[in-house]
Amino acid sequence: MGRLPIIGIVAAVLLFIGWSSIFVVNEREQAIVLRFGEIVDVKTEPGIYFKAPFGFLEADNVQIIEDRLLRFDLDDIRVQVSGGRFYEVDAFIAYRINDARRFRLAVSGSVPLAEQRLRTRLDAALRRVYGLRGFEAALSEERASMMREVAEQMRPDATSLGLEIADVRIRRTDLTQEVSQQTYERMKAERLAEAERLRARGREAAQRIRARADREVVEITADARRESEILRGEGEAERNAVFADAFSRDPDFFDFYRSMTAYTNALSGDGTTMLLSPDSDFFRYFGTHSTELPAAPAPAAPAAPAVTGATE
Repeated sequence: MGRLPIIGIVAAVLLFIGWSSIFVVNEREQAIVLRFGEIVDVKTEPGIYFKAPFGFLEADNVQIIEDRLLRFDLDDIRVQVSGGRFYEVDAFIAYRINDARRFRLAVSGSVPLAEQRLRTRLDAALRRVYGLRGFEAALSEERASMMREVAEQMRPDATSLGLEIADVRIRRTDLTQEVSQQTYERMKAERLAEAERLRARGREAAQRIRARADREVVEITADARRESEILRGEGEAERNAVFADAFSRDPDFFDFYRSMTAYTNALSGDGTTMLLSPDSDFFRYFGTHSTELPAAPAPAAPAAPAVTGATE
């Protein structure tokens, strides 16, 4: 009975030593093995590894480092572009720890400390790149070359930290408040000027159309007046021809017809008052003159039928 507790204690000690001597590295990690603070090994492949036990005695310690693509965002960077104006830029870096040993020596294996240094370098690189260009460059096809230029400027500093820059992206380039107001006022003035130019062109076009329409109206009116005068002349000529023909056929009747027409035109109005001499020629057909209408020829009597006597 006395040996069982001893065996149990020995087994527990062996298990503890074995457990403290094993560490696991998965596919998203890499491990730095430290012995008394000095780097003795770097494990970059996933698997189960052994080390000296009792890490709490500073014999062997293992520091796990990320072995995947990391992202660091930097927002609201105030940069000055060519021309003196200021803009606000948002950007981010995609990076990877490709040299764990150098990463440990440079920043003690601390990702926040490494990103703090990346912040300073990214800010400086963005300021240099934007300072050589105008605001429109970040909104054009030149944006891709700007991001590559920022990445190239950061790579030497990132390498000194044991990092590899995979990509740099500019997420936003926006106007500051004061520049935004100035740009708005300038755009407003340009739009107003463009609207005035459009209105001026519209007025000019309207004036041309109106002048052309007025000219066409005058031409059409003149053509219509000329045609109406021609038709009126032809009608007057035909009328005179008809009157002349009627007069030549029966002058007395024609004279009578014209007098009746004159009576109708003169006496058709309400309350017409006329002061004429009784022997005026105007009333020659009213019986005050001796002129009489020619008597209409009497109709010829029907001829008596011829009677033929019978001869016996």
